[in-house]
This record gives sequence, C-alpha cells and structure tokens, in this order.
Amino acid sequence: MVDYSKWKNIEISDDEDDTHPNIDTPSLFRWRHQARVERMAEMDHEKDEFKKKRQSYQARLMDVKERISKKDGDEEALKKELEKIEADGKELDRIESEMIKKEKKTPWNVDTISKPGFEKTVINKKAGRKADENLSEEEREQRMRQFVKENEKLCKQYGMLRKYDDSKRFLQEHLHLVGEETANYLVIWSINLEMEEKHELMAHVAHQCICMQYILELAKQLDVDPRACVSSFFSKIQHCQPEYRAQFDSEIEGFKGRIQKRAQEKIQEAIAQAEEEERKERLGPGGLDPADVFESLPDELKACFESRDVELLQKTIAAMPVDVAKLHMKRCVDSGLWVPNAADLEGDKKEEDDSGDAAGGEEKTDDAKSESAAKEEPIYTGVSTEDVD
Repeated sequence: MVDYSKWKNIEISDDEDDTHPNIDTPSLFRWRHQARVERMAEMDHEKDEFKKKRQSYQARLMDVKERISKKDGDEEALKKELEKIEADGKELDRIESEMIKKEKKTPWNVDTISKPGFEKTVINKKAGRKADENLSEEEREQRMRQFVKENEKLCKQYGMLRKYDDSKRFLQEHLHLVGEETANYLVIWSINLEMEEKHELMAHVAHQCICMQYILELAKQLDVDPRACVSSFFSKIQHCQPEYRAQFDSEIEGFKGRIQKRAQEKIQEAIAQAEEEERKERLGPGGLDPADVFESLPDELKACFESRDVELLQKTIAAMPVDVAKLHMKRCVDSGLWVPNAADLEGDKKEEDDSGDAAGGEEKTDDAKSESAAKEEPIYTGVSTEDVD
C-alpha cells in the first residue's frame, strides 16, 4: 500500500478561501508566511549548532583515544574522560533522533515539498562572424566561380521567391547561401536582366538582393554569423516601423538605378568593343582603315572609287601633282582600297581555290559554321564579378 497521508498535511500561507471579515486577508497571509520562514530559519540554526557539537565530539574522542594508545598521561584519568565523552556522544545521538522526528512531523511547504534532482545550465552563444580572408583577386574570382557552379540553381530559386516567409524558409533550409557570394551573384544577374530589357524581373531580383545585403549588414552590426540573422531580419521587415520600411524601399530604388546605369555602360562598352573588332577586321595591309582613308580623299578621287572606273582614276591621278598623287595612292594601297595588279592576284587566287576545293571542302564548311556562329552572338557576352557595385 502506498501511504498518501503525507500529502494531506501541507502548509501553504495563502491556502484560505474564507477569512473573518474583520481580518485583512493579505496581512494574514503575509504573517503566516513570515512565521513559516522564521521557523525554518530556527530549524536551520539548530542543525548548524548540532553539526558543530558533533564535530567537536568526534575531535575530542579521537584525541583521547590517541593519548590512551600512546600512554600519554594518567591512564585512569584518560579512561574517565573517555567515558564522559562517550556519554556526550549518546546524548548527541538522542538529540539527533529527536530532530529527525520533529522534521518528519513538520508540514511540507512550498520550499520543502520537493528538491531538484539535478541542475544543468546551458548558455547558447551565437557563432561569431568569420574573419575576412586575405585572398587575392584571382582567388576570390576562383571561389566565386566555384560557388556559382555549385549553387547557381539555388540562387536563382531564391531570386524568384515572392513572399518573405518563403524566402525565410528557403534560406533556413540552405544556410550556405547566406553570404557575400549569393549577393554578388544576384547583382550580376540583375545587370544581365536589365541588359536583356527584362525590367520587371530585374526589379524583383534586385529586391531579393537587397534582402540578402540587409542580412549581411545586420550580422556585421551584431558581430555574429550572417546565418544567425535570417530569422531576425525577416521578422523585423514584416513588422517594421514606417521609417524603416521607407528606408528599405529607398535602398531598393537606389540599387535599381545603379543597376540600370551599369547595364547601359556595359551595353555601350560591348558596342564599342564590337565596332573596334569590326574596324580591326577591315584594316588594310598597311594598317589603315579604308573607311577613314576614303573620307580623307578629294571628291574627284571619291567619285572614281564609287564608280569603280579605272580609266577615270588614272586620268584623275595624272592631273594631280605628283607628291599629292603618291600620298593618296599609298594610303589607298595601305588601307586596301586599291590593290596593285589586282587582275593577276585574282587569277592566282582562283587557281589556289580550285586546287584546294577537294581537300579543304570540309574545313571550309567548319569555318563557315564558326563564322556564322560568331555573327549570331549577342553584342555582349555576360557580366563578370567586376560589375559588383
């Protein structure tokens, strides 16, 4: 049988539903609590005093027994002292027994009804921010390329998310994306989208990029790992003050403006590069641009080249001063506008082409394919990490 009687006698200071109308109930509860605390303090004091007496008794007992064993002093006197000490020990045992009985009869209260079986304290510390690695530009570029190769699909998935809760859940499931590399990739992607004139999609990716940059900035301010700030940022942005939201929207608009400006610059750079390559391709054997040389010719020479009249060209050259004629004709030869002995060169070239048709037919086909593929390439070939603002 289990004895439940001990649960019936529990002392609780405020365990009274009804009190006399003339008695102030809060004061009564306070007095009872104070009386209980004083009784417990008195019991603790008695235990401390008893503990001191027990220690004194054990020290005296050991001292007398040691003196008797060494025969240090009067043996009869030592034996009488030992008997007195043993009598004191029996008295201490009786007092201890009474204290135990008294403690058992004392009603339980909120301080004595239970005791902790064990205690354990765990302090969670947020992971600190990783120190900036001293990497060279080449090493950073290589690390960025490796990150994009492994995580480009995940970065695009994050960039296409619309809701804050979805973004928060996605980043918590892929914490390795929370870093500078993802932010840099989103910047590059935004520039490419703007160059392709996908303005609405660029604006959305720019929003996701700013969210990532805010997480990184929050981690920098708190000096913690950015992965520990994902939940904090999305909770804050969804329940933020109007001033904070206005600042966030202003940052997005400024970022989109910078993206548009950079995209235009990249397009102009690509156009300029294409024009420069085209100009290099049409340079003559002397390194001069035929278009520039043609524009610098006198009108009468321009008319000769436009009509492709060789006899008219010869007459015009003959009518010009010798030095001027030599200068213009040399520039025409260097730019490829005029090819001396062109008829002989065309005949030789035709013979070479006829002899090489059978053996080089396949190579020509491959060259034609590569040339057509080059012409079909867009005016820009993408953006590198140098475009990160």
